[in-house]
Amino acid sequence: MAVNKEMPVLIVDDYKTMLRIIRNLLRQLGFSNVEEASDGATALQKMRRQDFGLVISDWNMEPMTGLQLLKEVRSDDRLKSTPFIMITAESKTENVIAAKKAGVNNYIVKPFNASTLKTKMTSVIGEF
Repeated sequence: MAVNKEMPVLIVDDYKTMLRIIRNLLRQLGFSNVEEASDGATALQKMRRQDFGLVISDWNMEPMTGLQLLKEVRSDDRLKSTPFIMITAESKTENVIAAKKAGVNNYIVKPFNASTLKTKMTSVIGEF
């Protein structure tokens, strides 16, 4: 089944520049229905109001980190099956393990390009 590129995608990052970069990469890949949140708490509020086909979240944010957001999402019966990709500048093994244990679907290390994003997204949501 082909992925619907109209599905809402939520990107979460506390850096406006990163939000813009990810939004532009998603646009290049054909996704136009993109919502933004600048922290985990805001992202959670948006997720409780609207269904998203994919969440792409930065790891390092205040006050709620991407890992804390992921744990909140996975512990919520309505949200727990939402595909979730974590983005981080650090490729520490313990971070990858912590994210996997928390239920992340995939992991991207910065810097990355549209090709990397497409590969990771395809592994999580299927071909598009």
